Amino acid sequence: MKQIELDDYVAVLAAQRKPYHASYFAMYSSLLGGVVTDPILMQLPLDDHLVHRGDGVFETCKCVTGAIYNLDAHLARLERSASAIGIHWNAGIGNIRDLSIQTARLARRPECCIRIILARGPGGFGVSPYESPVPALYIVAYKAPEPFMKTHPEGATLRRSTIPCKPSEFAGIKNCNYLPNVLMKRECVDWGVDFVVGYDASGFLAEGPTENMGIVTRQSELVFPRLENILAGTTMLRVVELAETMKADGQLKDIQFRDIAEQEVRSAAEVLVLNTTTYVAAVRSYEGQPIGDGKPGRVWRRLSELLDLDVRCNPAMRTMVCS
Repeated sequence: MKQIELDDYVAVLAAQRKPYHASYFAMYSSLLGGVVTDPILMQLPLDDHLVHRGDGVFETCKCVTGAIYNLDAHLARLERSASAIGIHWNAGIGNIRDLSIQTARLARRPECCIRIILARGPGGFGVSPYESPVPALYIVAYKAPEPFMKTHPEGATLRRSTIPCKPSEFAGIKNCNYLPNVLMKRECVDWGVDFVVGYDASGFLAEGPTENMGIVTRQSELVFPRLENILAGTTMLRVVELAETMKADGQLKDIQFRDIAEQEVRSAAEVLVLNTTTYVAAVRSYEGQPIGDGKPGRVWRRLSELLDLDVRCNPAMRTMVCS
């Protein structure tokens, strides 16, 4: 084993470039006080409690045609999550907003994801949050996946996860301790399905590893789980707002947040999967059995149209970063 000296460090990193680095466009680090665009420089200190304790919160936004969609909703949730675990960014949420926009601009990609991470910060290898004198902020722009239904127009397959859901005290905090989510995603891949979903301790529908779930009943009701036991997804909440037009013109009878039993999922006319990068996906089968007629339904289709229009054309929801 050789000892790596400071003068050799960058050369060693440069020799380890990987193909997936091409998907990383820019990173801001408060420790550096600026942005790097070379992926080999996108490094975090090992003693940041984010790394060895998962002690931090985050948000992921999507930049579409040169504008970040729904940025302020993401930042509001970031602020709530940070407050819940006692992380305070002295410069304020407006500063994080400005830095996110600047990082997106330096990425020079009209289509990308923006990951905002507010961490406990460096300061030791113990478990006490008081080891870290000040928090750290990291913002990364990276390649965005295609919306799910663009690559899977036939719809998604869904199974019930075996991983216990987070208790309600933690479910609503978008924190970086993602081990349950990771294990759910592992099930998904190992089982060869598109998504998995968990159920809470009372047996009611909760959420996926990174997705919200909802159903359309055969009475044309759009229903999502109660917000007390899930992360209130920015896409889900925006879709609920957009769905009011469908309720107004009679395409939906009602929009509700309530407990959803598994039998209601099995017998639903439609099951929907939602998040920032997925947008709205239609489930064609649950536990191997068809949902509805086994094809994407009319409510999914209309909600997808409304959301796509909102993402691309609503100036109130778009923060321009590049032309």
